[in-house]
Amino acid sequence: QEQLVESGGGLVQAGGSLKLSCAASGRTFSTYVVAWFRQTPGAEREFVAAITRSGRSIYYADSVKGRFTISRDNAKNTVDLQMNSLKSEDTAVYYCAADGTFSTNGRQYKKWGQGTQVTVSS
Repeated sequence: QEQLVESGGGLVQAGGSLKLSCAASGRTFSTYVVAWFRQTPGAEREFVAAITRSGRSIYYADSVKGRFTISRDNAKNTVDLQMNSLKSEDTAVYYCAADGTFSTNGRQYKKWGQGTQVTVSS
């Protein structure tokens, strides 16, 4: 069964960059749409970005468009989220999620990582 593990979170100053990685175990990772969500205390999980199986289709939330880049390497079973020009409002726990179909609704995703904290100081 696929397991997802995020890494790369940390503390960064506003305007800086971080790269998150989502690593998957299992042999079927390339068959999944993979998405990044983020969540702050008391709020619902918010869609950030998603990439389809082949990587040909990519989707971003308006709030991160032009600043974040999602990519995947199916040979390595990884999906990365490069985050540039970070703002204090990007502070959240970031989760990767995988499912058979694309959605911006987190409830549609069946597989989740444990999350990684990103803190942007202003």
